[in-house]
Amino acid sequence: MTLAEFVATGPGLLLISLSVPAFFFLIYFAAHQSRRAAIRARRISRVQQAPGFDGASSKSALSLKRSTKDSGIGALDSFIKRVLPNPENLRARLERTGYNISLGVYLMGSALVGLVFILVGLLNPVLPTIAVLLKGFCAALAVPHGFVVFLSKRRIKKFLESFPEGIDLIVRGLKSGLPVTESIKTVSTELGGPVAVEFGRISDNIKFGKSLPDSLEACAKRLGIPEFRFFTIALGIQQETGGNLAETLGNLSDVLRRRRQMKLKIKAFSSEAKASAYIIGSLPFLMEGLILAVNYDYAIQLFTDDRGLVMVGFGLLSFMIGAGVMAKMVRFEI
Repeated sequence: MTLAEFVATGPGLLLISLSVPAFFFLIYFAAHQSRRAAIRARRISRVQQAPGFDGASSKSALSLKRSTKDSGIGALDSFIKRVLPNPENLRARLERTGYNISLGVYLMGSALVGLVFILVGLLNPVLPTIAVLLKGFCAALAVPHGFVVFLSKRRIKKFLESFPEGIDLIVRGLKSGLPVTESIKTVSTELGGPVAVEFGRISDNIKFGKSLPDSLEACAKRLGIPEFRFFTIALGIQQETGGNLAETLGNLSDVLRRRRQMKLKIKAFSSEAKASAYIIGSLPFLMEGLILAVNYDYAIQLFTDDRGLVMVGFGLLSFMIGAGVMAKMVRFEI
């Protein structure tokens, strides 16, 4: 078997699909490690020169400012600054996942996903080249975005599950005489998961000299959920007007629990409609797969003929419109 024949087979396609991303990730890992080694060497040299600092050498002292570089590759950082329309919004969405995913890693992952889809489409030519390139471009945009959205929703769900318990801990701390800042610190030590991480960040920001409203506002922007916004507004109003903060937060905890119960009820009531939508939506793809397995020469004409491609395009467009309408019908705002 020649190399071209092996590449055209299933194991060959799988090997190429795995080797290309691995190769690019090795390049990125090597560049990242070399950058970290250079930073470490500069820090060691600065520490060694610390006793002899004068006016000129003090400019090279260590800086406490957060590095705004998005990767260890200069060309990629320049691409991020010049081409991306709103990198701050993308950074916020990546930070919402709870993982240390930089913009460089996200863009390289997007490029690798698109490259894999294009390679598989070119090595197994069923669609035209233009359609393969378009599919790779759409996959590069949709797959990483969907993965980030999935991680964000999973983390927000875990946060909302424990958030009322964190508010109850703050209420108990206030009733026992602790200040608000110490009560927030108690939440970061007593609970676990995303609630402990976010309240720990708030406590650290307060220790570094940031005010409580500013720390809460930064956390609210980072999370982007109305439940935490309610908590921020309650604390802000209490600091301006006074009042029984423990009672206010206790009522807020009760409201958040009722909101979560209502969401669970809506999810239970709409589960039958969602299951029906999943089954109906998967039928065209299942039937096409069955026809391809039974009579390949007959079914493949849908992708090789221009009229079939037009029909597939209109079918996918109508499918996405119908899926969007059904998703909007079963989504309720509380």
